[in-house]
Amino acid sequence: MREYMMDPGEFSKLIGTDIKNYNNWESNRSRPRLEIALEVARKLNKKVEDIWYLD
Repeated sequence: MREYMMDPGEFSKLIGTDIKNYNNWESNRSRPRLEIALEVARKLNKKVEDIWYLD
C-alpha cells in the first residue's frame, strides 16, 4: 500500500475488497482465498509470493 501512496480505504478499493478484509490481511489475522490472492496479484502486477508467504 505504501508503495502506491494510498490510504487503506483507497487501496482496498483498488484491489477489489472491503477495508475489513484488507485490514485482516495486513495484520495477518486472515489470508485471502487463492482466487482472490491471484486476482490481487494480477491487479498489482506482482507475483502472489511477493505479496503473501507461507509461515
